Amino acid sequence: MNIARNVALIKDRIAQACIRAGREPDEVRLLAVTKYASDRAVQELIDLGVRCLGESRVQDGLKRMARFGPDLEWHLIGTLQRNKVKYCQDFALIHSLDRMPLAAELERRAAAWGKQQEVLVQVNISGEETKHGLAPGEALEFVQRITRECPHVRTRGLMTIAPHIAAEEVRPFFRKARALYETIKAELGLDWDTLSMGMSDDFEVAVEEGATLVRIGSALFREEE
Repeated sequence: MNIARNVALIKDRIAQACIRAGREPDEVRLLAVTKYASDRAVQELIDLGVRCLGESRVQDGLKRMARFGPDLEWHLIGTLQRNKVKYCQDFALIHSLDRMPLAAELERRAAAWGKQQEVLVQVNISGEETKHGLAPGEALEFVQRITRECPHVRTRGLMTIAPHIAAEEVRPFFRKARALYETIKAELGLDWDTLSMGMSDDFEVAVEEGATLVRIGSALFREEE
């Protein structure tokens, strides 16, 4: 496994997708998903300058934070249960806010922590029953409520997971997510900066359709072909 090669290749593919879309490469951030990686592999990523890392489970994220120190930017990308919010103080960004009871618990805890907890609103853009997230038609009102009722919760944008189909076939879903992101941002006058979409098998299409953050796991740790 050549992680350095894989990081360089992914960054180049992001840059090329940006060029095709008329964007600047620095508009897109790489989030390294480390849930299946060894500590040794994570350390190699860090040594290569990758500072933005994501875990799916709270307890795994806490272990990584303890192992690698406080100077990295850890994201929680998986589903969050209310009873785990109390452990989330040190996550820079939570990607999976999708219901008001969770928002209320984040508000309560963040107020106690004396901080604004930054979050993304998760939208189920494909409508698949197996996926979490708000229906697209619910997202505007939901964000409006968060903005009004939760001063210690700061939304920074949207997150979505595309269907597991051929990369080119997910393009309409990413396009729909980008349109929803732009609509909510404009209608509510928000200073959003993050549209989290695209993973190892479809991130180039996501970048072409407006992603500002791509969540890459398996492609970072593949054996050289």
